[in-house]
Amino acid sequence: MPQITNPILPGFNPDPSILRVGDDYYIATSTFEWFPGVQIHHSRDLANWELVTRPLTRASQLDMRGDPDSCGVWAPCLSHDGEQFWLVYTDVKRKEGSFKDAHNYIVTAPSIEGPWSDPIYMNSSGFDPSLFHDDDGRKWFVNMIWDHRVRPLLFAGIALQEFDPKAGRLVGPVKNIYQGTDLKLVEGPHLHKRNGVDGTPWYYLLTAEGGTGYDHAVTFARSRSLDGPYETHPDQHILTAGAAPFNALQRSGHGDLVETPEGKTYLVHLTGRPIGQERRCVLGRETAIQEAEWRDDDWIHVKHGPVPSLKVEVPGTRDETAYWAERRYGFDGVLDKDFQWLRTPEPERIYSLTAKPGALRLYGRESIGSWFEQALVARRWTHFSFDAETTLDFTPVDERQFAGLTAYYNRTAFYYLAVTAHSDGKRELLIFSVPGRDDGRIEWPAAPVALPQTGAIRLKLSVRGKALQFFYALGDAAWQNVGPVLDASLISDEGAGGEHSNFTGAFVGVAASDLNGTALPADFGDFVYRPERDPSDRYEV
Repeated sequence: MPQITNPILPGFNPDPSILRVGDDYYIATSTFEWFPGVQIHHSRDLANWELVTRPLTRASQLDMRGDPDSCGVWAPCLSHDGEQFWLVYTDVKRKEGSFKDAHNYIVTAPSIEGPWSDPIYMNSSGFDPSLFHDDDGRKWFVNMIWDHRVRPLLFAGIALQEFDPKAGRLVGPVKNIYQGTDLKLVEGPHLHKRNGVDGTPWYYLLTAEGGTGYDHAVTFARSRSLDGPYETHPDQHILTAGAAPFNALQRSGHGDLVETPEGKTYLVHLTGRPIGQERRCVLGRETAIQEAEWRDDDWIHVKHGPVPSLKVEVPGTRDETAYWAERRYGFDGVLDKDFQWLRTPEPERIYSLTAKPGALRLYGRESIGSWFEQALVARRWTHFSFDAETTLDFTPVDERQFAGLTAYYNRTAFYYLAVTAHSDGKRELLIFSVPGRDDGRIEWPAAPVALPQTGAIRLKLSVRGKALQFFYALGDAAWQNVGPVLDASLISDEGAGGEHSNFTGAFVGVAASDLNGTALPADFGDFVYRPERDPSDRYEV
């Protein structure tokens, strides 16, 4: 079989849940505070993946206004019971301190494209929910349990409870079926059922442990009974890079299993590819794949594991040209599926594709980094090196109105090249820099650049590994540098304050703020994302 080079979903695509329906494979991944919620990719060969839908599209399903950074949609689980698709997800409202306010829901659809139902509320006892369809027709809900007392564990175990689809609620007793290993922080449960070599069925419980940093791991356990007791795999962790700090794939854990029609088993899992001595994963937590095998002792093992492999054999051959192709986005009435925005289920309040034909109009709202309503539309970084360009027509009247091009992680880690005005009304270009500051305070790495009072401005940023440079141009003039070279690696989990409290990834896009409250429009005429080949990408070319 041909080999592909991991990851299979580059850029911010963590916590994969995979299933196969006939010849079609689907992976659902977390989107956190980015709207619409949950990304679902499709493939027929495990090598080439296409984003086909984000099912949480309306306020009745998801409203994240006020959700802090790295809250929102955590660890969805996508399944199919032979009749319809089931999607389970968490909306996390608080993550700092002793408490987690995490609300779990289920939506359904007859096809992957929808229509997706309004949600059914499940519980709020923890996060990372999953739904298991047993072969007797019963359905079982699992999630990790959060114990704010830490008595004895903060991540207290995996809760199991029956779900009654007719009643639309959880029924019967709740049982803690597994507390994990000495690595601790057990989460991300997925239940599977499989006959052993003697024909007797086993229930298998796949979990994540060690937190989503460099000790992350996939842990495996089994039981003859659904509600346990579960015995842990003799190797404990079937996948981890915790003891392999120089492996290309790091932070590897939180996985799920799928079987091909030919009977091969694969494990998908999140991973990160750090760059630089600081070991920062600028592309966020990505999705990788490993081949696995069942042995005569009824345990699964990752081939060449437990350390994840960079190159893996899969049925298909990846189209590398698609990965390296320039993306030129025109705003012709439809927002390309590569783009998302932050938190709000009312996109009409932050942008329009019809107010000015051929342009993306942003309505200036709250400040960049707001947890409520900011006008920011962006796409993922999927390459270690790339250029992004746009053209902006914007006429601010003072310093409280600004719009432009941003490299964005969250309110504590972003760079922003913005057209604004001084208090005297004269237009200027400024770099807003928040380079991983916990207090979110802006630094000003360059003096303002005077601009003509009217006319469109071309804006560009160039990323080459750790180096980020802004540019601007007037009309057809050549690009001119703005400010110093900035540290692109700070636009990452690690750069924003640490991988155990930040869980998303780098975006590049456009933004507009009007702190006067008048919703001043900013018109963006186009957007270009141009990958550049870089050895750090580790892809065959």
